[in-house]
Amino acid sequence: MITIIDYGLGNIRAFVNVYERLNVETKIARNSGDLRGASKIILPGVGAFDHAMTQLNRSGMRDELEKLIFVKKIPVIGICVGMQMLAKSSDEGVIPGLGWIDGVVKKFDASLLKSKTRLPHMGWNTINPMSGNKLLSQFSNEARFYFLHSYYFHCNNSGDSIAITEYGVRFSSAVNYDNIYGVQFHPEKSHANGIQLLKNFAEI
Repeated sequence: MITIIDYGLGNIRAFVNVYERLNVETKIARNSGDLRGASKIILPGVGAFDHAMTQLNRSGMRDELEKLIFVKKIPVIGICVGMQMLAKSSDEGVIPGLGWIDGVVKKFDASLLKSKTRLPHMGWNTINPMSGNKLLSQFSNEARFYFLHSYYFHCNNSGDSIAITEYGVRFSSAVNYDNIYGVQFHPEKSHANGIQLLKNFAEI
């Protein structure tokens, strides 16, 4: 059962639609009781870091999420701001992150960007996946995904980075530590590649 966390942020229906096409059962969790039976968890997110963290903390789901992830070892994937929330902190705000992966979120240095529209990093870009990770299996260095963000995840442990993308700097566009995954791009907006990635996550 793919359980999608609904704490008021993220395009929940888009993930449900993808998994319906894949004939994979999903459930939307709006409280801790809804998390029962989860075999995989998706933590989406859009907007500002502090607002997202506040919404999740207010949802009443965080304690149960952490039991599932750290005790039962249920796989979880954070998407866009959901990935950034996995870090310890963000330059965008003052509220602590979840701290599930050892890293911090930094703002892009606009002076290093060559494009006319410097921030946010918006549109299609390629990822350079590390070999051997199940989440990114079947993707080459030319695989393109849709991005929309002004801040990026910096891993304190380089081994937690499983894909690199370049936008002024080389940054971690996907991370993994144990059963915890994150992607900065939006698979639900990335057509065939995004569908394949969500399928890979369902099969982990």
